[in-house]
Amino acid sequence: MSSEIKKVEGITKESTQEMIDKALEVYPEKAKKKRAPHLAPNDGVSACVKSNRKTVPGVMSARGCAYAGAKGVVWGPIRDMVHVSHGPVGCGWYSWGTRRNLMTGINGVNQFAMQFTSDFQEKDIVYGGDKKLKQLLVEAHELFPLAKGISVLSECPVGLIGDDINSVAKQSAKELDLPIIPCNCEGFRGVSQSLGHHISNDTIRDHIIGTREFAEPETPYDIALIGDYNIGGDVWSVKPLLEEIGLNVKAVWTGDGELEKIAATHKVKLNIIHCYRSMNYMCRVMEEKYGIPWLEFNFFGPTKIRESLRAIAGRFDDRIKENVERVIAKYDPLMQAVIDEYRPRLEGKKVMLYVGGLRPRHTVNAYADLGMVVVGSGYEFAHGDDYERTSVEMPEATVIYDDASEYELEEFVNTLRPDLVGSGIKEKYLFQKMGVPFRQMHSWDYSGPYHAYNGFPIFARDVDMAVNSPTWKLVKSPF
Repeated sequence: MSSEIKKVEGITKESTQEMIDKALEVYPEKAKKKRAPHLAPNDGVSACVKSNRKTVPGVMSARGCAYAGAKGVVWGPIRDMVHVSHGPVGCGWYSWGTRRNLMTGINGVNQFAMQFTSDFQEKDIVYGGDKKLKQLLVEAHELFPLAKGISVLSECPVGLIGDDINSVAKQSAKELDLPIIPCNCEGFRGVSQSLGHHISNDTIRDHIIGTREFAEPETPYDIALIGDYNIGGDVWSVKPLLEEIGLNVKAVWTGDGELEKIAATHKVKLNIIHCYRSMNYMCRVMEEKYGIPWLEFNFFGPTKIRESLRAIAGRFDDRIKENVERVIAKYDPLMQAVIDEYRPRLEGKKVMLYVGGLRPRHTVNAYADLGMVVVGSGYEFAHGDDYERTSVEMPEATVIYDDASEYELEEFVNTLRPDLVGSGIKEKYLFQKMGVPFRQMHSWDYSGPYHAYNGFPIFARDVDMAVNSPTWKLVKSPF
């Protein structure tokens, strides 16, 4: 779809702008002025909306915070570390339970998918939590001596009262002879969870990268898989495919990731990045400091898988290029069988997306492979370069929205009448009660994987199951 901008029947820039203007009518003049630049018809060539700005007070946002970006996205999926939430139990417990970052190993032995919190109480707010944190680190090491390191992720109160987690981590690291990485990711920092990604990348840069080397000898085919968090087992679908074409995936950032392999990533020959928003910072650091090139890829749906495999092969020799063509020839008939099964039931169905990370643009062509069309897309915490990449994937004049409120999304759904909404847990039950089929696209709605050739049949099945479920005949839609 990115090679030419497609049009959707009945959707024009004028009709989309009219829909936006109608949605903005309810806002006070000041709020309307602030929100207007964040909503626009797609022009097919540029970032047509403003992004990475503070949410308008009083306008409900679906965004996460900097702490969520650090704990829930970057650090949390590393399997062989203990990840400590320093602050009240609420935020820590919530972050632990919202993503499906699957891990190999035995829990408590060589993977630690558990919740560790300093459980701030009122006295800790008054007197500080430094001593409590120090004791926690000692206890965590005693309880789980096989953990390769500990991350300390600060919640809002820590920044407000001035706890010095950096000095505590530094001192404890010496005493325990263990990497302890402080991450000053208080939730109130920045405008969204995007800053939490950046802060986490900086802590990996400052404390981890370059401190280890791989045990295996170097080869020309060593790569790192960046920005895949193994949601629903995505890494376990992507990594074997990359190995099938002859590449050595030496490290994964950070789904089912391992500290020592992440620390040795400066030795790979190429970084390939899936979630650009959360990890482009580290790819740029490794390019500037170690001379490692990087490439963004998309493994959603056979069209983009094929395109991405060939782009990756273009960075290597004829052996890899031949392997890629052989793999494509192997899987194309299998993917066509999936399309032949589901496309007749999904042809022409309309989709609206509102997610984070990479999904609002990466999944557009996966829906197109099934004959569906995405008529609206947007991000919770994107930057301008995300929207530049999205614009060329979306059909012309379809609506693009940044940090949309639930009200705005509801208005757009009422006008566009999509057959499926793909968004987050905060929107799920609203649209289901409206009688609109829904898929939770942050964590694959308890399904997955959706990446690569193993994931596309599951994606197609789940979309068909959502859109064509007889359940919707029992729900009265406002349409």
